[in-house]
Order: sequence, then structure tokens, then C-alpha cells
Amino acid sequence: MFDKILIANRGEIALRVIRACREMGIKSVAVHSTADADAMHVRMADESVCIGPPAGAQSYLSIPAIISACEITGAQAIYPGYGFLSENANFVQIIEDHGLTFIGPSAADIRTMGDKITAKETAKALGIPVVPGSEGGVPDVESARKAAADMGYPVIIKATAGGGGRGMKVATSADDIDVAFSTARSEAKAAFGNDEVYMEKYLQKPRHIEVQVFGDGKGNGVHLAERDCSLQRRHQKVFEEAPGPSITPEERARIGKICADAVGAMGYSGAGTVEFLYEDGEFYFIEMNTRLQVEHPVTEAVFGVDLVREQIRVAEGLPLSFTQDDLQINGHAIEVRINAEKLPNFAPCPGKITAYHAPGGLGVRMDSALYDGYTIPPYYDSLIGKLIVHGRDRPEALARLSRALGELIVDGIDTTVPLFHALLAEPDVQSGDYGIHWLERWLEENLGG
Repeated sequence: MFDKILIANRGEIALRVIRACREMGIKSVAVHSTADADAMHVRMADESVCIGPPAGAQSYLSIPAIISACEITGAQAIYPGYGFLSENANFVQIIEDHGLTFIGPSAADIRTMGDKITAKETAKALGIPVVPGSEGGVPDVESARKAAADMGYPVIIKATAGGGGRGMKVATSADDIDVAFSTARSEAKAAFGNDEVYMEKYLQKPRHIEVQVFGDGKGNGVHLAERDCSLQRRHQKVFEEAPGPSITPEERARIGKICADAVGAMGYSGAGTVEFLYEDGEFYFIEMNTRLQVEHPVTEAVFGVDLVREQIRVAEGLPLSFTQDDLQINGHAIEVRINAEKLPNFAPCPGKITAYHAPGGLGVRMDSALYDGYTIPPYYDSLIGKLIVHGRDRPEALARLSRALGELIVDGIDTTVPLFHALLAEPDVQSGDYGIHWLERWLEENLGG
């Protein structure tokens, strides 16, 4: 059993892990930049170590500093959270080389699923349905034209090392393909240092459905149903729910079993998420995230499990505390991401919090590192909180979300709370009738982009 775990992250996810550690009787170590010296995760942890200046590259992304913090404090394991080094296979290998434990999958699995082409090939071999697309990378525009003609327009060109919507361009006809191809490659090179791209059929009105999976590292896997993350802005999720309002019990069982069997066959260890585009009853693999997701609380709410606790247990070599038969959906849960951003342009809005009040009551959870007087630094992601609600069904969850948003107070800065008030008034959101492009169109019509 671990006595002490170092959390290589910040903000609400670091707090989330500290809470799980405390319930398990495990000491926690927070790392922080100089800009985060007064952060809540630093206050809450049992120990803390400053690992560098504000810039992420010199602190939260500094592998030597994080390893040194482990050696100083005697931490035996590292929990990565999401973002930063959470899906860095070299980081995992270095941790293992120093006799420490990475709370997550193996370096090999991270490496396999971190490359979009390899991930798609692996998924296909494991029986996971994939989007029709190019066989591997597309080296030049002539190959792009041929691949597009074979699969039919529209097509989307994606960076193989991509993420966050960068290095992705759509071509709706043969007239668009040359510009889309060259733009995607140049964006990929600038963002990731790798200009390799691949192509897929571009679906017209898909939903974004992701299946939460868990492997014990010994050949056994389970699924915890799906989340619908279709409301997105610039490929970034803003509103997530479980279960998906468009998924039937038969579809849920079918795709869940496929994903659970796949992680079992991989010998996968810990939490992961298999992401799909879903249209007309069919699932098409996008990627696999080899970590916990920002939206994991909605799954925890409907299943009544602690996913962070399970990650720690599996990393210790213990079996999962539940079987597939134990996992039964209870009600409906929704999460909205509260960002420090100024509408309508979503410009980052760091600054001092002059008043903060978290909503409460039955079925309400607020994951945030805010407190009265805290100054949000300008160096990191603008996510400042996640509001999660749980109800007996989707209408009750929506009503509870509206009530909780009305109780939330974050003064001193602008936030995206008004966006969610507006969305909850939309008939399409109330009925769940939307795809991944819906929010972009709504924003253009209502906020000018």
C-alpha cells in the first residue's frame, strides 16, 4: 500500500485527488509553481514542494523537478491528473526507472494510444468500430485527393499528434482539399512539431459519445457506460452528461462490452475513455484518452463509485472493487465547465475573487479550487470549476442545474455562467436534440461567434 502520493497537477483535480487520498489514509504531496503558492491544493495537501516559476514548462511540465520532489518527500507514487504530463509516455518511463509508481496505464499503452493513426489501427484490431478513413498518414496533397475521392466528401484532415482541435480542417468538396491539407499540416507542425496528418470521413450531425472503461492490468476490463459530450466550442467540451440521452440500453450494452473487452485484451491498467462519434445508431472510434477525464464526476454520480480511489487501488496491484454486474446506472447527471472567460469572445479573465459561494443541496457537487480572496493566475487553463448535478432523471437534473447555477457566486471576474443559463432555455438542450456542431452555430447566431 502507498503511504504517500505526489500529485503532479494543480487546481480542482489536485484537490479531488487529495480528498481521495485522505479517505484512504494516504498522505498527499502537492507540487506548485511560485504563482500557485497560495493555491487551495497547496493549502489542503499534507506537504507541498515548489517546483519552479509560473510558466508550465518550467514547473508542472518539468520532469526533473517532479522527480526531485518525490525524492525529497519520500512519495512512492505519482498521480498525473489531466493535461500537463498525464499522457506523456516518457514521463511514465522515467518514473518507473526511478523505482516509483505511475498511477495510470503503462508507457507502452500511452504511447500506442497517443498517436492517432496507431490508436485507430489498434482499435480496429481490437474490434472497436472506426470512422472510414485513410490507411495511415497522408503524405502529400495528391494522396489526400485520392483518399477523399475514395471515401466521399466531406472529409476532415487531422494531425496525427493532435489535440484540442488544432491541426484539424474540413474539406467539403474537391475545391477545398488543397487549402485544407496545407493548412492542417502547417498548424500541426506549429502546434506539435509534427506535420503528419491523416483523413477521415466527416460526419454530418454526429454526437460525441465516450465510454468510461477500467482495466485491472491483469487482463480484465469493465465499462461504466457512456457520457454525451456533444456541446462543444472549438472542439472543447463545455457540457457533459451521463447516460447519453440518445443511447438505447441495447446500444449501451453493445458498445460497452466491445470497449471493456478491448481494454481487457490490452492488459490495460486503470481508467481510460474510448471516444466515439455517434450517428444513426453507429459508433465510430475517435481516440482513447489514457487518463481520467475532466467530466468523470458525472459517471461517479450515476454509478456511486470513486474513480480516483479505483485508480490508486489498481496501481497498488489490488483488484477492482466492483464487477460489471455491480455497475447499475442510477438516475442522470450533468456537468458544466465554469471558465474564467469574458463573453461573448471567451477572452481569458484572470483576476482576484472578491466573493465566492458554491451551490449546495441535494444532488449538487462543486469541484473547484476557488476561495474568497484568491487571485486566478494568467498562466494556466481558464477552467475554474465544475458544477455537477444528479437527479432521478434528465428533467430533474436539468432543473437542479438551473437552480444550482442561480446559487453560484463568483465575483471579481467574468465567467461562463451566463452561457449555461442561456443554453438551459433552449428547446434543443432541454430535449437533448443536438450534435457536436450545434453549439458553434448557436454561438454564432446568439453571441456573434
